[in-house]
Amino acid sequence: QVQLVESGGGLVQAGGSLRLSCAASGRTGSSYHMGWFRQAPGKDREFVAAISRNGGSTDYADSAKGRFTISRDNAKNTVYLQMNSLKPEDTAVYYCVATWDASDYVGPTDRRRSQYDYWGQGTQVTVSS
Repeated sequence: QVQLVESGGGLVQAGGSLRLSCAASGRTGSSYHMGWFRQAPGKDREFVAAISRNGGSTDYADSAKGRFTISRDNAKNTVYLQMNSLKPEDTAVYYCVATWDASDYVGPTDRRRSQYDYWGQGTQVTVSS
């Protein structure tokens, strides 16, 4: 089992930045992909970004490209999501996810919710206009 705990959410004005962190514990190691999903009120949970086990491959939703950056520090068992130029439509609960995967590539399958075995409890991000 892997436990994921997110932090770093909060209230920010449009155009501002936040960095989310996700600390993994339990059966940790570097052989898993990690990522972020988000869910806004009244909407489905959607993919935001994913990163391969060694950090060499990343993937982003179109809404995140150019503004968000996913990274990881395997020595700390932590994944980050740096969010810049935030917009009110980025307001959502952000969830950290993980799945065992020995590959060094993230692709279309990593955008599916069903791909991930482990989910954090979520952290609220609110962007005011």
